Amino acid sequence: MNAFAGIGALLIGIVLIMLGNGMQFTLMGLRGDIEGFSAPELGIITSGYFAGFLSGARLTPLLIRRVGHVRVFGALGGLMSAALIAFPLLSDPWSWTALRILIGLCMSGIYVTAESWLNAQSTNESRGTVLAAYMICQTIGIIGGQWLLTLGDATTSVLFIGASILVSISFAPILLSATPVPATSVSPPMSLKALFESSPLGTVGIFLLGSIYATQSGMGAVFGAQTGMTTDAIALFVAALFAGALLFQFPIGWLSDRIDRRKVICGTALVGAVFCGFGYFARDSETFLLGAALIAGGMTTPLYALFLAYTNDFLSSDDMPGASGGLVFVFGCGAIVGPLITGWTMEATGPFAFWSVLGATFATIAVYALYRMTQRAMIPAEATDSYIAVVPGATTVAVEAASVWAAENAEAEAEAAAEAEAQAEAEEIENAAASEDPTPR
Repeated sequence: MNAFAGIGALLIGIVLIMLGNGMQFTLMGLRGDIEGFSAPELGIITSGYFAGFLSGARLTPLLIRRVGHVRVFGALGGLMSAALIAFPLLSDPWSWTALRILIGLCMSGIYVTAESWLNAQSTNESRGTVLAAYMICQTIGIIGGQWLLTLGDATTSVLFIGASILVSISFAPILLSATPVPATSVSPPMSLKALFESSPLGTVGIFLLGSIYATQSGMGAVFGAQTGMTTDAIALFVAALFAGALLFQFPIGWLSDRIDRRKVICGTALVGAVFCGFGYFARDSETFLLGAALIAGGMTTPLYALFLAYTNDFLSSDDMPGASGGLVFVFGCGAIVGPLITGWTMEATGPFAFWSVLGATFATIAVYALYRMTQRAMIPAEATDSYIAVVPGATTVAVEAASVWAAENAEAEAEAAAEAEAQAEAEEIENAAASEDPTPR
């Protein structure tokens, strides 16, 4: 419990932020369908969030250095609350896209600040536990936001106001508890060329995964609305897409620390592709759709952590921070592209293209992982870094902290294993000497 003594209020604030952010993600699809927006237009609106998020990740550290954490945090929070309330006042997709870009930028800045405080209040011993708690709080907040959607009417302004209130009150526990002002030092990202040369699978895979994550989080509600689901069913469907992470993150992580990570990446992506196929053919059964969403969505977060860990396996500890920034950037680029492709495909072939695009992208990851297994020798499991439990959408601050923790944890485990082996050898020699000693006792 000591690990959470100084961050309990911070984690509560993060849950509240994610309740509001989770609400507005699904609300875009619900209200956008009511407003008569097409799937390509909703794809553009979804991509706008990730474009803003990517920009905010670069801009926020500069702003913090100029005016400080508290002012940046307060300003971004106020802008985000205002943007959420503005959605029902406007009814054209381009205004919504601009607002989503602004919200993405604000959320990125809020994450950078909150993650900086979490990192500053964590020790080397507690950092892994804190990161896991952060991941769980984010996921619970997103799932809880779907339940809150069922309490209001998407045709009115109530849900937008509710999301704005949640985001506004989330700042109180964070600002009132985080008295030490942390340093925010984000390393310059590694060049894409150097990143690809270090880990082609990690680079290509995380780009494709960005497409998957953005499609699931932004276009899932659009799929539900266009197939005639009720608001309650859409909320449950989107919640299922995220709930699977709580079930599969740690079992997959445990497995990846023991066998070739490329096999785990390939298998995880293949499971995602298969269950996307189930979702595509489960046209008249909401139960099967929910099952497909739970399993396919549950593969996304573990894959993100797998790509981070796999890339770090080929890097020195000095290169990990820069690689983290590069991977977050590549993921963001994929997140911008994914909803655009999905939106146009849904417009051309129908709403169930949501599943076919996701399945094809999962399958591409699996095939590319198989190909990379023929191009590079396997790293022994004992020589790899620990699995990093980080959710998609975390900023470079959290990813860098997770990478450092993974490297340190793997080094500590290797040292402990070496000491245990040396002690076992010493005991074996001592026992052998005792058995050969002819002196009567």
